[in-house]
This record gives sequence, structure tokens and C-alpha cells, in this order.
Amino acid sequence: MNLPQVLVTGASGFVGEALVFRLLVDREYTPIAVLRKPTRLCGLCRIQTLDLGDPKSLPVLVNVEVVIHAAARVHVMNETADNALAEFRKINVDGTLRLARLAAESGVKRFIFVSSIKVNGETTVSGRPFRADDPSSPCDPYGVSKYEAEEALKALGYKTGMEIVIIRPPLVYGRGVKANFLSMLNLIYKGMPLPLGGIRNQRSLVAIENLLSLIITCIDHPAASNQTFLVSDGDDVSTPQLLRRLARALDRPARLLPIPGWMLEWGGSVLGRRGVVARVCGSLQVDIEKNSELLDWKPIFSMEKALHQTADYYLEERAK
Repeated sequence: MNLPQVLVTGASGFVGEALVFRLLVDREYTPIAVLRKPTRLCGLCRIQTLDLGDPKSLPVLVNVEVVIHAAARVHVMNETADNALAEFRKINVDGTLRLARLAAESGVKRFIFVSSIKVNGETTVSGRPFRADDPSSPCDPYGVSKYEAEEALKALGYKTGMEIVIIRPPLVYGRGVKANFLSMLNLIYKGMPLPLGGIRNQRSLVAIENLLSLIITCIDHPAASNQTFLVSDGDDVSTPQLLRRLARALDRPARLLPIPGWMLEWGGSVLGRRGVVARVCGSLQVDIEKNSELLDWKPIFSMEKALHQTADYYLEERAK
């Protein structure tokens, strides 16, 4: 039986690689992994290469029904490029649009774009979580580039008839997580005292399993066509609550010093790290009711279960 072919870009990254593995296990679609460097996927499925910064580097999309675009120039805490927005646009806007144009010309039915909650903005106020159809308000070059890519894709979809689906995740965690979440695991495991016990905020996160579940639902769900979705675990936590849950999962004490949030914000301002402190102290909540109403979708993993799986993976890797 010939299964529908789904092309996944960014397949050497955290989300893309996990998605291809999930598609291979589910056996409902034939995944094509698009990546820039060899990974564990080599030999398991069809592989293509893509450099979003190279106009001549394009994948073959013959008989591909759906493209899931997870590749991007990612946001980093300490951006060093002299013109960061231009660098983000080169990959996240221009590269994405080249791929999407090729997809439309090749007869791809649906283009799923893994965007970012940063398109909505950086922080929310109590009782007013971001919603999928809120006005966009990106605040940094990465968020701006994702917003511009979304708008360009919508215009292309309107012109060509290719269906566009946009998914904006907040912080993604799970087995194989890297970057800031991995740093947080390291600090907790080592028993480092953290001055974060006095923070009073609420933040939405999404386990990789829940993000993959929504992406796969959007592959062929009729109601997903030309829609934008936010995604989370549906279980918002404060920064201290998250750290304590992780500490329990790691079987380590949570050494949290009760420093007031305003004091951390003042220190961040003095040290020129206001943005970093804002991401730790501020609230960022998302409303996922639209997913339930349109797609009958709800998170399949609880945060508690997902955090324990993340901690187990971290401990397994340390033991190697």
C-alpha cells in the first residue's frame, strides 16, 4: 500500500527528528527527512538535503502531499550577528518562501509551518493568555522573521490554493531537549542555588509528544486548512513550580532562593540582561481552546509525565 508522502524539513533538529521518528512508528504516512547533516534517521527513510540560505538548494517534491516545515534559523539568547534581522530573514522568510513556492508548483496540497509563540509577543498579563487569532506583536528579530514568513505564506496560499497551516509553540521540551532547558536540568542536577523562588508568574510549555500530536492531526484534518493554532500542555506553571517539578523528577532538591522578581528585574536592567530576566520572570500563557473546538484535539501527555520522561532521558545520557 502506498502511503501519502510527507516531507519534513529540519529533520536533524529536536522537533523535526522526533516528528520523522513518530511518522515511521505510526506507519500512516511515508516521511521524507530533509536535513543538513547526517543523523540517526539515515538508513531509516528517504533523505534529502536542504540549505535554506542557498537559493539553488531545493528538495524534490514529486508526489509529496504535505510539507511540514520545521527548519529555521533559531532564536538564541545572545545573538551576535551585526544585522540579526537580515540574517533571520534570509533563512526564515526568504528560504521558507522559496520552499513554499516550489511546493505549490509541485502540487503539494498542504504546507504546515512550525512558527513560534514569539509572533504573538513576549509576555502576557494575568487572565489574558495569547489566542491564535490575536493581533501579532513580535518583539525581536526572530519573532519578526517568523511573523513575516507567516504573512508571506498566507499570501502565497491565497494566490495558489495551497493550504497553509501555522502552529506556534512556546518552549518545547522532552527527550532529546537541548539549549536553555538542558542548562536548567544541569543546574538542578548539580544542586546549584537559584535565585528564582520569589517569582510569581505563569508560563505555558509544550511537551514534544503534544506538539507532534497536533502537527500530525493537522496533516489531513479538513478543519485545519488555512488556520493558525497555538499549542501547549494545558497546564501552566510558575518558574518555581517548574523547577520543583523537575527537581522531583531528577530526585534532587530544589534549591530556590526567595529573591523577589522585581529585584531580579532591577539586576537584569543594571547588567544589560533585561531580556533574559524577563523571559524567566514574566508570564507567557496560551489559550488552546481553538484546537479542541476545530480539531477535537487535546494534549495527549500530562506535563508531569512529560517532565519525568525528560528527566529520565537526561539521567540516561549522563550515565553513558
